[in-house]
Amino acid sequence: RNPPSKEEGVKALSKYLELEDKNQLDKDSLRTLIKYLLEILHKKVPGNSVEVRIPPYAAIQVISGITHKRGTPPGIVEMSPTVFIQIAIGKTSWHEARDKGLVQASGERTDLFDLFPLINLEG
Repeated sequence: RNPPSKEEGVKALSKYLELEDKNQLDKDSLRTLIKYLLEILHKKVPGNSVEVRIPPYAAIQVISGITHKRGTPPGIVEMSPTVFIQIAIGKTSWHEARDKGLVQASGERTDLFDLFPLINLEG
């Protein structure tokens, strides 16, 4: 893993939040922001029983439990970078995104609703 520093992550998040059209964020900043948010998730629930995939930028394994050493973990969660950011910063709820089919989750322990948002922008 090569997570960005907190400074790099906060800078990428600030760039994202300043944009009127969130799709205008440059790819390097988007990659940095995704990896930063995934690292926050990993620190919150370390482990390797659920893989969270944000293609094409990154994937990370989280949530302790079942020991998983090779191949695909027992739980997989996948979503677009935009959806992940929106859930991570609390602009969209986990359940809302999942109900709209924007989050694909299969296997054990993949309802991650209680882990989000990762960053509280209200404070």
